[in-house]
Amino acid sequence: MINNSTGSCPCGAVKYQVLGPLRPVVACHCGQCRKSSGHHVAATSAKREDFALLEEHGLKWFSSSAGIRRGFCQECGGNLFWDKAELPSISIFAGTLDQPSGLQLAEHIYVDAKADYYEITDGLPQRQGFSITARADNGQ
Repeated sequence: MINNSTGSCPCGAVKYQVLGPLRPVVACHCGQCRKSSGHHVAATSAKREDFALLEEHGLKWFSSSAGIRRGFCQECGGNLFWDKAELPSISIFAGTLDQPSGLQLAEHIYVDAKADYYEITDGLPQRQGFSITARADNGQ
């Protein structure tokens, strides 16, 4: 999706804008995503230069592992971002985008770490680890 995408936490203490393409949605089933969200996380991403915080007084960053931080709202607890400093993009939890987003789920990652109470049956690619093949430019 290109142009102006916006999103926020439930209470509005964190709002953001993306002026550029968003990567198709990837579902992450790793243990940290499950623990921080209560299930798997569905995330898109945007180039850092296309991303801007419009309201950030509620934003709190948690260092979840070496070089990785997770952004959430300290007011309402909404999970918003996953950020690895060495990557040229920031991951945005897809459910925080204002609708319609125009995005589609493209694949699943860390499927070897998924919880035991559900199966992945949508027919999309399933990958072990962080091997995301979905691209904002649809691979072109």
